[in-house]
Amino acid sequence: MSEDRERNRLSGRLSRVARVGANMGAAAATFGAQRLAGGNDADKTIAIALRQALGKTRGPLMKVAQILATIPDFLPPEYAEELASLQSDAPSMGWPFVKRRMRAELGADWESRFASFEREAAHAASLGQVHRATLHDGRLVVCKLQYPDMASAVESDVSQLKSLLGLFRTFEKSLDPSEAVEEVTDRLREELDYTRERQHMRLYGDLLAAQPDITCPEPIDDLSTGRLLTMTWLDGAPLLTFKDAPQEERDRIATLLFKAWWVPMMATGVIHGDPHLGNYSLTPSADRLNLLDFGCVRIFPPRFVAGVVQLYLSLERDDFEGTMAAYEIWGFKGLTRKLAEVLNLWARFIYAPLLDNRVRTVADGVAPGDYGRKEAFEVRNLLKEHGPVTIPREFVFMDRAAIGLGAAYLHLGAKLNFYELFQNSIAGFNEAALGARQDQALQRVGLR
Repeated sequence: MSEDRERNRLSGRLSRVARVGANMGAAAATFGAQRLAGGNDADKTIAIALRQALGKTRGPLMKVAQILATIPDFLPPEYAEELASLQSDAPSMGWPFVKRRMRAELGADWESRFASFEREAAHAASLGQVHRATLHDGRLVVCKLQYPDMASAVESDVSQLKSLLGLFRTFEKSLDPSEAVEEVTDRLREELDYTRERQHMRLYGDLLAAQPDITCPEPIDDLSTGRLLTMTWLDGAPLLTFKDAPQEERDRIATLLFKAWWVPMMATGVIHGDPHLGNYSLTPSADRLNLLDFGCVRIFPPRFVAGVVQLYLSLERDDFEGTMAAYEIWGFKGLTRKLAEVLNLWARFIYAPLLDNRVRTVADGVAPGDYGRKEAFEVRNLLKEHGPVTIPREFVFMDRAAIGLGAAYLHLGAKLNFYELFQNSIAGFNEAALGARQDQALQRVGLR
């Protein structure tokens, strides 16, 4: 395709993205100008404009940008760096909105159902905001209120999301994001279903009940609906409060993070798909980890979990055919040996600390914000030559969660024997047994 035709296709896609409003239109104009002008700094300039535009956009597109920024192998480094700097905090909506939402969900007498209710939001994000309250029995709770018209906003923004990712696809031909787009869209829809999030919360409380040092909030059913989620308040300090704590304490926190993420995966094929640092807090003595926010939870088919274990064991044995079979289990299609070799570069990076039987950091000499960037850049360049490759749906949030957890370890400067932790977790793994446990667990909380 000629350069002029390529630019025309870009302009068409950008015009569709610009329909989300003036903010995205400004980013689109910057993209068009920079692509026409070219230069070494074009991508950086475009990425800054896109970050500035999305930073002013409340709702699904902002949420998508935050998701994409946490998957280093998905975007070129300039874009990932800028989108990673987006703040999750957004201006909260005022008391009139709060009254309307609470009245619509709980009725005109909603205030009488609380002993107290704070008018100012404790936290506001892209899809909703949180208010502290006290029940008549003295329990402290938080009420998560969904912003107006978010369901329709998700549906209308789905096409814009596809245009936006299509834009990346135009100049980054190593990856085909088509299945990943559907995965992100489905998770966004689930995040707006607070009834489902309540079930996720109960599921995690069930799965982690045998872990006394990990706590999940409890939903308050009679004060919750599909757009309002009321849950118990968990006292705790942010994870980064402990980054200068003694090494032993930081290592204990990192072990708790591993348990909170990996125990549910091996028990029932479930992961917390949003490992943002803000989704954890710790008691002042750091002896208990609070796991928060269950809007983005991924439930994998047992076969996918079996593929995770098979890939690990195949890498450990240096069994190339086994790694190819694992990728096929995950849903990679049309794999050649060359493509599998490229994917193995990424897999060996992700699995590296799990294959190394010693006490170590998750990635020696790497800053938290750089975790996976160099390797993703190398893999992307090789895929340009041997690809493209379609990212399977299930891979997206598994990859995101693994990278997010690794970054948390680096923030803490944790040093663990990850090999021992992982080996103990997969001992006696059986796909059929996991499937049976998954059915039982999901049935208990109404998810199946």
